[in-house]
Amino acid sequence: YNDAGAVIGVATGDMGIEKNGEPGPNYTRGMELLGKYTLIGEGVRGSLAKQLIAKFDLQRDREPQKFGIGIKELWQVKPEHHRPGLVQHSFGWPLGMKTGGGSFLYHLEDNLVAVGFVVHLNYKNPYLYPFEEFQRFKTHPAIRGTFEGGKRLSYGARAITEGGYQSVPKLTFPGGALIGCSAGLVNVPRIKGSHNAVLSGMLAAEKLAAAIEAGRSHDEVAEIENEWRKGDIGRDLKRVRNVKPLWSKFGTALGVALGGFDMWTNTLFGFSFFGTLKHGKTDAQSLEPASQHKPIAYPKPDGVLTFDRLSSVFLSNTNHEEDQPVHLKVKDMGLQKRSEHDIYAGPSTRYCPAGVYEWVEKDGQDTFVINAQNCVHCKTCDIKDPNQNINWVPPQGGEGPVYPNM
Repeated sequence: YNDAGAVIGVATGDMGIEKNGEPGPNYTRGMELLGKYTLIGEGVRGSLAKQLIAKFDLQRDREPQKFGIGIKELWQVKPEHHRPGLVQHSFGWPLGMKTGGGSFLYHLEDNLVAVGFVVHLNYKNPYLYPFEEFQRFKTHPAIRGTFEGGKRLSYGARAITEGGYQSVPKLTFPGGALIGCSAGLVNVPRIKGSHNAVLSGMLAAEKLAAAIEAGRSHDEVAEIENEWRKGDIGRDLKRVRNVKPLWSKFGTALGVALGGFDMWTNTLFGFSFFGTLKHGKTDAQSLEPASQHKPIAYPKPDGVLTFDRLSSVFLSNTNHEEDQPVHLKVKDMGLQKRSEHDIYAGPSTRYCPAGVYEWVEKDGQDTFVINAQNCVHCKTCDIKDPNQNINWVPPQGGEGPVYPNM
């Protein structure tokens, strides 16, 4: 930031910091990358975007952003089970009717099949286990035959923005703008967001080019914020704005039906009987104490169709240099024990699709263990922790999962 508080660029992190927080023998100072304007396109729950939204109060008068966790596998299936171009989507099972989510299954080229499952992160039951729900999904009689005799090649996970039209923060701030999934431009019912990410980059480029041509810099290019709702992005998101809140309020059976009806009236007539519905709580606030729920018994993996998390993380090719500061920052370990463990029964051990978090007994005390080297950078912990007590920051070397074919 400059003296006036405007963004003037990005500073890269220092390299060579050791686990104790001190510079090591390979220490290298970060660099300042300065520009007339800075566009933030980090994807879902971006670390810099999160800071900027808080600093400039960009979420004011907006609904809370909503998220889902998407977990995905890539399989090589037997030729007789492969149907090139087939696309299948489902919602509901194995989730209950009160928990939002659904699947995707795409038959690609060369006998490859991508399969995945999304769980909406506003679920209430702290015992729910998104990874295991995905594994259970593959056992459905209509699905499991696709993978018989096949081989799992890759695994990964990532959060998805689901808040839509009413949750998009103010896009502009002094010195720059948010674009893409940092702005939350995903069209949830149509399961697509790349088009709006591209359009947001085009809009920002057009307005910033005009500002620079006019001799401006480091000011707020309010034209981006003022015009996106009137253009293709705004029209796309406005038509589907009530699908997510209706699903959340009324459950899968009734909520999806009402959402479909609302999309129909918006598309054909340009209006909604519901107006613009609110989301209400954040996904962190949606979690309820464990005392209000019963544990869910999940079957053990068979190692053929269903798997455990650690063997899955191995396929993600994730790697973090061990002699570096942990990039998952717990603000208050005492709060983690009093609340996350004692009240919510340790949901971090389940919502994380990579087995990063564990509660382990040590010297007679339950201790919170962070296996940061397992992290696949999905950002779920940053979103779902009931106290917002975990802060995900980029690891020092930019390491993480390596997806060659996902």
